[in-house]
Amino acid sequence: MATSADTQSDARTGAFAPLREKTFRTIWTASLFSNFGQLILGVGAAWEMTRLSNNSPSMVALVQTAMMVPLMLVALPAGAVADMFDRRKIALVGLGFSALSAAVLTTLAVLGLTTPWVLLGFCVLIGGGVALYSPSWQASIGEQVSPQNLPAAIALGTISYNIARSFGPALGGLVVLLFGAQAAFGINAAFYIPLWVAFFFWTRQHSPSRLPPERIDRAIISGARYALHAPPVRTALVRAFAFGLASATASALAPLVAKEMPNGDASTFGILLGATGVGAVVGALFVSDIRERIGSENAVRIFALGTGASLVGIGFSHSLILTCAAFFVIGACNILTVALINVSVQMSAPRWVTARALSLYTSAITAGIGIGAWAWGVAASHWSVSIAFMASGGAVAATALLGRLFPLASDEEVDTSSVDIGYEPEVALGLTMRSGPVVVEVEYDVDPDQAREFYDVMVRLQRARNRIGAFDWSISRDIANPAVWVERYHCPTWGDYLRMRDRYTQTEFELQELADSYNRTGHGHRVRRRLERPFGSVRWKADSPDPYRGSTVTFIGP
Repeated sequence: MATSADTQSDARTGAFAPLREKTFRTIWTASLFSNFGQLILGVGAAWEMTRLSNNSPSMVALVQTAMMVPLMLVALPAGAVADMFDRRKIALVGLGFSALSAAVLTTLAVLGLTTPWVLLGFCVLIGGGVALYSPSWQASIGEQVSPQNLPAAIALGTISYNIARSFGPALGGLVVLLFGAQAAFGINAAFYIPLWVAFFFWTRQHSPSRLPPERIDRAIISGARYALHAPPVRTALVRAFAFGLASATASALAPLVAKEMPNGDASTFGILLGATGVGAVVGALFVSDIRERIGSENAVRIFALGTGASLVGIGFSHSLILTCAAFFVIGACNILTVALINVSVQMSAPRWVTARALSLYTSAITAGIGIGAWAWGVAASHWSVSIAFMASGGAVAATALLGRLFPLASDEEVDTSSVDIGYEPEVALGLTMRSGPVVVEVEYDVDPDQAREFYDVMVRLQRARNRIGAFDWSISRDIANPAVWVERYHCPTWGDYLRMRDRYTQTEFELQELADSYNRTGHGHRVRRRLERPFGSVRWKADSPDPYRGSTVTFIGP
């Protein structure tokens, strides 16, 4: 893993320890401006929508949805691109696109050409650039800090956003009140520039793979299959989606809560979001301590109950002070929940798929928030804002029960670094990276008395094979000789098989060794690799020369 040049292995850990490392400190500081701009844009767009749509709850809630939809749709391809190419360059492209889109929106607003759908469209475009940037930034945190500072650095990433959320909405409300929404849009465009400059001058040491990049569609499929077959990541995605879906009212309907307050205006809206941000900053400071003392699973359940109670309180409250207090608690509980699940994903996913796992996490939570914002907006239109908040509070509290069915992974650190499995395959055919499909068969000679134990190990090995790239896995037992077992799976191409070999971590390697320990031959296991439908490997005509005729190769290795 590449780290910044100034990383010191003996740096003391702590909430702010990552800020001692220059690269992280520079990018983190610049991200404050970007986050301020994003929050000011959110206030300006939401408040402008109340004017353009005549206070329609569903249209106001769609502003939140429009900013979240790109994170839901673009995040996974963006994560695949971030794993395939230089993350620094991908971040620069995403930030540049958001800045350009924000500049065009500002121009349209100044000319008076904005409509509700134009506003929503540009919120989608700006969010699309952020969605392209976000996985590259999150996945590169591990390259900017020393390993022991990674959990604290992840928490600081959320603190950056929430420091901005503490003051950005109030500042945004003041900007809208004094200068109009177009000023908020212009500030958003300008505040992307410092972060773009910080990434531009980051001298990242990109270590290209010895294999050519995957095709984007296969990279997306690889990331999705890893998440599907890796229980810790799959569980985190389910929990993130459910929490976002249930708790979306806090941000989506906050403008309407502000309007229902006595003398409520844009500054009141900013104050409410500011209270949420302050709570989030306070909560983020304790991510590491809470994770160590009570564990991620217990903490997430507690914070679900706290968020639910606060949302119900907002539904009943008519006091600005009490409502601000409830938003403060929501901010603290939300950021702690999001950060703890984020840490669980980063600690569970190996480096080859980190950006894709994080993008799936982003997609899950933003999909929940986006769908929830729309659903709770419809509920508020049919009934009332108060009823929507109370129903949302009950739904969030109910997510605490998900811990029974989908508990988060334990907080023990897992070695996710890649390992060299050795045993380079011998090749006598003229293969290219696109040759395939490739069939792999692994033969084991197992004592029949140990059949049950061996089978259980192979079921675990199936999940490992599937998450690193195997398809159509099967295990069979010889009818004539019950001691002989054959494991079989496919890879779409020879290149996919080679990438699969590069994806072994210590976990998969130890599981393979455990399976091999049941083999009685004493020579490891026997592997046969075959080219399925080998049209290009045989003679075109009977009298054509065959350079491979008569060659035989025995393949030994994983």
